[in-house]
This record gives sequence, C-alpha cells and structure tokens, in this order.
Amino acid sequence: MRIIIAGQTYHPAANGQSVFTVQLAEGLAASGHPVMVIAPSDKRQADSTLLNGVQLEKVRSVSFFHMQDTYLNMPAGQTVDRLMDGFRPDIVHIQDHYPLSHTVVSAARKRHLPLVGTNHFLPENVLHYLGLPAWVTTRLERAAWSWVLELYNRLQIVTTPTETAAAILRQQPIRVPVYAVSCGVDLARFAPDATVDRAAMRLRYRLDPGRTVFMFVGRLDQEKRIDVLMRAIRQLKRDDLQLAVAGHGRYMDVLLAMAQQMDLGQRVVFTGYVPPEDLPGLLNSVDVFVMPSEAELQSIATLEAMACGKPVLAANARALPELVKDGVNGYLFAPGNAGDAARRMAQLADERERWPAMSAAGLARVSQHSVGDTVRRYQELYCMLLPATPAAGRVAPPPTVTGHLP
Repeated sequence: MRIIIAGQTYHPAANGQSVFTVQLAEGLAASGHPVMVIAPSDKRQADSTLLNGVQLEKVRSVSFFHMQDTYLNMPAGQTVDRLMDGFRPDIVHIQDHYPLSHTVVSAARKRHLPLVGTNHFLPENVLHYLGLPAWVTTRLERAAWSWVLELYNRLQIVTTPTETAAAILRQQPIRVPVYAVSCGVDLARFAPDATVDRAAMRLRYRLDPGRTVFMFVGRLDQEKRIDVLMRAIRQLKRDDLQLAVAGHGRYMDVLLAMAQQMDLGQRVVFTGYVPPEDLPGLLNSVDVFVMPSEAELQSIATLEAMACGKPVLAANARALPELVKDGVNGYLFAPGNAGDAARRMAQLADERERWPAMSAAGLARVSQHSVGDTVRRYQELYCMLLPATPAAGRVAPPPTVTGHLP
C-alpha cells in the first residue's frame, strides 16, 4: 500500500499527536509500505526530506500565536495536488480537523481515495480553562465538535486511541464507524533496565538520589494540571519526597512562579526538555510516574512509564482508568483534588514493598499496547477499505465499511 498521512504536527514536535504519527508512519515504512507525511513546516519554509524511511513533505507555514511547536500552513491546495499526483497513494490518513487536513481530504475525495481519520481532540482541552460561563462553554463545545465532524463525516473510518475516546466521539452525531486503536508504545525502547546508573541519571537532571521521586513527563500546559501535584507536595511537607516535572511548554513561567510562591524549594524540580535518548533511562531512574491531567484520550507518556515498570499515580478522569487499575498497577486520585493526590502520594511512598507487584501488573497491561500491534491494526483497517488488488490512483469510489475491527 502507498499511504499518505497528514496532520498539523510531526517531528521534531514532542506532543502526543506528533509522537503517534511518527511511530505509525515509521512503523508502516518499516513494514514495506511507501509512506508520505504532509505537515506544516516547523521552519516556515517548504521542505522535502527522507526521514527514517518516510517521505516527509513540510508545507509553508506561519507560527500560530507564538505557541510552541504550533504552525499553521499557508494555502497548500496546489502543493497537495502535486504531491498526490506524484506519489499516487492508495489510502489517505488524516490526524486532525485543521486546515491542512481539510485540503488533503478535498484532494483525496477528488481522486476517490479511501480516507481514514484519527481524532486526538477534546474541546475541553482548550475551553475548560477560559473561565467562561457554562452556557457559553456549552455552545463553544458544540461549535468545536461541529468543526470536527464536518470533516470526519466525509471519511470512511475514524479511529481514536481508547474505548473512552471512542465513546466520547460516538456521543456526537458522527455517521461513520469509530474504532479504538491504541497509540502504542515502543516496548523495545521503553522497558525495565537494571543497567541504568540511577544515581548518575538523577544527578544529570538535578534529582535527589536519596528521595522518593515522582515524575511527570509532558507538555507544560495548563490542561495538564501540574499545579495539582505542586499543591499536593506542599500539603505533604515531607522532605523525603520530590516531584520532577519533565518537559517544556507555554505554562512553564507560571509554574516556576507558583513553585517560588509556595516555597517548594528542591521538593519540586523542573528538568526542562528531556532528549528522546535520555527518556527511557530517566524513567528507569525515578520511582513513580504521575499524570494529573483530566483530559487524556490515552497518554503516551503514561504508557512509556508503565513499560519501564513504574507504578503510576493518575487522575481518575477520561481514559486514564483504562491504563491504571486502582490498587493494582498504581492509584487513582480525584481529579483536581490536591488533598487526595497528596494522600495517594504518601501511600505510594510508604508502600515500597508493593512496587514490584505494581510494576509487574503495569508491564502486563502495557504489553497490550505494543506499537507493532498498533501498526498491524492500522494495516488491517486500510485493507478493509481497499479492493483485493490495490491500484494506485484508482478512480472507483471506496467501499463503505460497517461492523467491528477484526
């Protein structure tokens, strides 16, 4: 199969959608499929390159309100037409509902190509923190979903990472089949590693070798609710615990100021951006992973921590309970409740004897999320939409798909 994948973000961005798209594109390419990715350029100028087996086409763009890793493509209709005609895909897979994906869908429909879309979006990721009256927020949520569905209802299949996310999407007036397919995790790269020099790795990232370290990894944005963990650490008043916040984002300055106002000192350490080559080792060097976000449709960072054998403390919200079974591979706390988060952090810190069992349970759960399985599931979906013998550039309309993924 010749596959085009398009979306708002790709390497070197480190957000969840980008990580998933890179893993899928490179996994498909490694399986022998020619793959082209179309995305806005992070350098603003158009660029074409071959990256890890994937033909990467970056279209001209502008920065979007100076937001990190966020670019808006310039009008790209002619460019997309040229790329489609040159590459002659058998199938097209979009990753969002933003302008570039609209352009790609229009070009694919003109050529009667099968279309798959993956939804990574929740309106509340943005609207929940605007402080608007409930009636305004409700109307904006409806408008946001209408924007999503106006595009996704023109596809043949829509996927999303979890059953929770699929249920949310099915509550909307979506008219095409929706399947839950995990984003997946590279279990060869993220795994328990007894050879890691924990002390040296902690020293590199200014973490205390003698404390129980709870670590968050991800974008430092308001929606991640890192403030809940900081308030929990302040309530605990325990010098044997440390919170490591790994990542960067537009909320960094606010969090730094908050830490100073709370007089948290070395009880909270902001490591900054962690290079991909360091992340597995750093995860193996800390004790517990924490994910306080209330709007996760899966959480690749949590999957990576579980794959490294870490117990997990997570908010009991959205899709996180699909990954964390309370009392089995970690604990859940009431979303946004710093007191409950503090109680669970203290419980985990005082139950070191339970960590090996939690680690084993987490490894068993994450084994169902291998990126190899994810790539295979997408190949199955693509094949459901193709004739027995795919022909690039075909003009016959794609078949309608119903039922469940085999």
